[in-house]
Amino acid sequence: MSVAAVVVTYNRRELLDEALTALGAQTRVPDRVIVIDNASADGTAEMVADRFPDADLLTLPQNVGGAGGFSAGIARALDGGADLLWLLDDDTVPGPKALEALLVARKQATTDEDGPPALVAGRVVWTDGRDHPMNTPRPKPRPTASEARIARAAGCVPIRSASFVSLLVDARGVRERGLPVADYFLWNDDFEFTTRLLRGRRGLLCPDSVAVHKTREFGGTDVDPGDRFFYEVRNKIWLFSRSPGLAPAERVLYAGSTLRRWGRTFARSSNRTVLRRAMLRGVKAGLSGRPRPTPVVLREVGVDFPSMTATHPET
Repeated sequence: MSVAAVVVTYNRRELLDEALTALGAQTRVPDRVIVIDNASADGTAEMVADRFPDADLLTLPQNVGGAGGFSAGIARALDGGADLLWLLDDDTVPGPKALEALLVARKQATTDEDGPPALVAGRVVWTDGRDHPMNTPRPKPRPTASEARIARAAGCVPIRSASFVSLLVDARGVRERGLPVADYFLWNDDFEFTTRLLRGRRGLLCPDSVAVHKTREFGGTDVDPGDRFFYEVRNKIWLFSRSPGLAPAERVLYAGSTLRRWGRTFARSSNRTVLRRAMLRGVKAGLSGRPRPTPVVLREVGVDFPSMTATHPET
């Protein structure tokens, strides 16, 4: 099966260089590497063209965030006929066997009755080897005995959501359930997308597939976000009120955990005034508006929308 790696980048040329070098050093090299450059101004496009001439580079005319970038990259991969999509941030350095391990786990967890899992996520660590709390997949509550047995036989754990940091996704599921919501811009786009893909389907965490996420700091999403807290609040409101990814009981469960995490964010913040303003803006935007259809956002940056089974289920 053909695997397209999709990497989204913005003004992080050195980190991107390291990430793309790691892709080329895989024991199972991806069949295609798609780089979505979110209008970087640091020479990213020139570096990719010079150092990685075989990469499929698309430089967008404006920054559409990680959400728009992954939507554009996945759309490009689907148009190219990819069977599997390997999604990575530009500060992600996969170990040499990362893709091979994901593919092995996927194969071992494929059954005659259910087919393959909808997605397989790798283990994500920080630069010191600790599991990165920002990218730890949410375990699936109460998996069936069959799901637990199949996952265990593949050396994996059943999950309910995952991040865009070394994530292997079946292209068929995306065609059926839609692209990431491009208008999220950043934060919660991966949570919304993966819960949508996984509702009623199987997802796995593969501990044998390891990638280093080279964030500046070690921590989860409750690290002081400043003005960007706006996106966390707005997108969570959109997710809980509009996304088909969560069942009603799950909305209550995850809303409660979100409020607790927001409380920790405020408690640890060095400038609660900034957070409070961002939160109020996010609440207003989340309640008064809705994300634009992803095809509209992609057309604005010159990206064709791929053939899909469903009609924009993400919004």
